[in-house]
Amino acid sequence: MNTSYAKLLYGTDEAPAASRTLRAGPLEADFIEGNLRAVRWHGKEAIRAISYLVRDENWGTYAPVLADLTIEESADAFAVFYRAACIAPNGTTLRYDATIDGHADGRLVFDVVAIPDGDFSTNRCGFNILHPIIGVAGEPARIEHVNGSIEEAHFPASIDPAQPFLQMREITHTIAPGVTATCRMEGDTFEMEDQRNWTDASFKTYVRPLALPWPYTLPANQPNRQTITLTMRGTPADSGATAPGPVAVSLDGSYGNAFAFGIVVTPEETPATLAAMDRLREIGPQHLILHYNPLEGHGVAHLRAFANLLATYPTEATLEFVLPCRHSPSAELDQAAKDVAEAGLRLSAVAVSPAPDLKSTPPGSKWPDCPPLNEVYHAARQAFPGLTLGGGMFSYFTELNRKRVPAEFLDFVTHPTSPLVHAADDRSVMETLEAMPFVTGSVRAIFGDKPYRIGPSAIGMRHNPYGAKLAGNPGATRRVTMTADDPRQKGLFAAAWMIGYAASVADAGLTHLTLGALTGSFGVLDADGLRPAFFAAQALALLSGKPLRLAVSSNPSKVLAIAAGDRIVVANLTPDAVEIALPGRYETAILDESNAADALRTGRLAVHGTTDAIVLGAFGIALATETATS
Repeated sequence: MNTSYAKLLYGTDEAPAASRTLRAGPLEADFIEGNLRAVRWHGKEAIRAISYLVRDENWGTYAPVLADLTIEESADAFAVFYRAACIAPNGTTLRYDATIDGHADGRLVFDVVAIPDGDFSTNRCGFNILHPIIGVAGEPARIEHVNGSIEEAHFPASIDPAQPFLQMREITHTIAPGVTATCRMEGDTFEMEDQRNWTDASFKTYVRPLALPWPYTLPANQPNRQTITLTMRGTPADSGATAPGPVAVSLDGSYGNAFAFGIVVTPEETPATLAAMDRLREIGPQHLILHYNPLEGHGVAHLRAFANLLATYPTEATLEFVLPCRHSPSAELDQAAKDVAEAGLRLSAVAVSPAPDLKSTPPGSKWPDCPPLNEVYHAARQAFPGLTLGGGMFSYFTELNRKRVPAEFLDFVTHPTSPLVHAADDRSVMETLEAMPFVTGSVRAIFGDKPYRIGPSAIGMRHNPYGAKLAGNPGATRRVTMTADDPRQKGLFAAAWMIGYAASVADAGLTHLTLGALTGSFGVLDADGLRPAFFAAQALALLSGKPLRLAVSSNPSKVLAIAAGDRIVVANLTPDAVEIALPGRYETAILDESNAADALRTGRLAVHGTTDAIVLGAFGIALATETATS
């Protein structure tokens, strides 16, 4: 992949991690940077990943360099060996040797022995095993616990706020009728968390129990051995191969009107947003979230800047107010209302969340001191009479699931998401779209038909609820977890992800969806002009308020689409070209590698003739408008 092409797709010259498929008869697995992805048995995904990971004290993941890598393959077996090392900020080094053996009879063993040369501090060191969610959520699981007892259980259907399974030694689930996968975990005590909380498309089994203190210390020169043994049994009636031919997009039913599409504006980015007002008008968002946190130094001057912005671009606006919790809720909210009035800021809504709730409280941990939410919401009603009042979490769905706000005091509930909490590779980030329907379904299960908003969401994280700070990424050149500055925001990848995100929540009955910003780390613009995500934002804004129709993809892992009125917006979620069959005759405007340079230069997409099929290049998007003859 040449440099300019990589930047166009991913916003960085950093190449995606190399992948090699290992095969032993009907057993297959993708070997990527020392770990396994998509372990398949007769073509069916059995396990999404088996990874040996070392996390630092902020839950950042070390990126060890492999050495002495050897891979041997035959028709009936494969064997992998490598060495790796993780170097802590204080210079202490954790070295480990890994072996992977796969066999055609369905047995796979991943073994690691780790030894630090000094006391090594970590939040987690060991194996993560990921089970997929499609076809697994809500289905049976057989658990063997560390004490030998057996539990017949089910993977949770709605997202579990805590850990569905504890004290695990082994878990068995069904891959397909008559086909099972048993995963045995030795060397520590394992437990499972529902990673859909963070929009990961997986159930994660990990070491060690969260109820134990962290960070913890691996003693110097003491070996730590862990072994994962995966055993698959049975033969499926059909393979997991996708039928050849184009991916078909069909329309199925009506779901009211599409959400109001919006973007977020922070005090830090308000001047740049005002300077790019023409571009904001070209997008045409129906809603703005105005982030405001006095603990970050925000004050009346920033509210005045928001007022200037709305005077220039009048639209619906919600003040996202972080309650400092240094004084009583009524005192702080009354002051905020006075500041808003002094600034001349006209709002349509205010959303309030206490500052302590910006930090995560894992299951079993003590909740931080925080005013009762009913008191907070009552004070907000008094301070901002007549405004629509929202609440929920300004961190992520995880925190909303664990601390379920008293929605009876609210006009709407809200939360954002980010795909970078646990993994930063391209596949994992795009796979988070699989989890979004489970997130919205769980919110509906908790809060019923309460008006529901999502955002502001982007690929990057705006803050870190799980550690002291966000991860640095100077120049946004690397794929790293828990960073605000993700390179893919600058590439076609972000445009496809944004359309896929909107498509994945289309049937949730959202009133508002806020994705990204005009400028800054989450922006659709940069100093050089437009980013591809600009056209994704523009397309979604065109759908706002139109009658929503459910767009169904015959292969949602490759293509997602959202439809409203006479338009369909389609996204190719893969780095390969995809042929797509449309549900009628449409006039299309396409953005992909074939025309991105011209589109970014001119600010316009070339409109193609009427067709019922298109080809989208890597991470391409298309806006299709139905013709009168369809």
